[in-house]
Amino acid sequence: MIVMKIVIFGIIGLLFFVGMTVPSFAHTTVHVDQYQIEAGWGIEPPVVGIRNDLVFKITQPGETEGSYKGVTSVFKDVDATVMFGGATKKIDINSDSKPGYYFSPIIPTKTGTYMIEFKGDIDGTPIDIKIPVEDVESTAVLDFPPSSGEGTTDVIALKNAISSLQQDVSKLKSGKSSASSNGGESYDFAVFGLYIATAAIILAIVALIKRK
Repeated sequence: MIVMKIVIFGIIGLLFFVGMTVPSFAHTTVHVDQYQIEAGWGIEPPVVGIRNDLVFKITQPGETEGSYKGVTSVFKDVDATVMFGGATKKIDINSDSKPGYYFSPIIPTKTGTYMIEFKGDIDGTPIDIKIPVEDVESTAVLDFPPSSGEGTTDVIALKNAISSLQQDVSKLKSGKSSASSNGGESYDFAVFGLYIATAAIILAIVALIKRK
């Protein structure tokens, strides 16, 4: 039982570390026929309550192979809608000075995933797509000094997990668990699982501290 607990802790620790270190998608690009449509935030990471811009880049193949050129006047016949959960809002799009670049000012009011929906046509090509943009985060990613003990609480919880794992291995060594009676192989496997779990949790703590 303790062996399985250690292995599970190791898996959870690794998943936690991966979750702490893998970034969001930032800008997302989709293709509709010859058009390449990119959507994202002007300021990243996007933070709840702070003014930002939804930015778009729309291009098509240029005159030479491998080149692209900006498409102008796209939103003359295309409507853009920002979506969050069941809430939607049609947004006004402004043209940037660079051809093919557009933006729409917005203040995100909730953390989570936002989607941009485009409907209409570009020079006769029907457009009906939804593009996810990077998740909006809480102000904790920018707060300094931290306004709450949220990060400290997470670190303490991870340290407690390490302590629990160490206690389990102590039981294994003292022969208080069934793993020791199953032979050295089970014991080695349990200790190996502990090392993985401990390393993963320590890495998660480091990633959490850097993130905060």
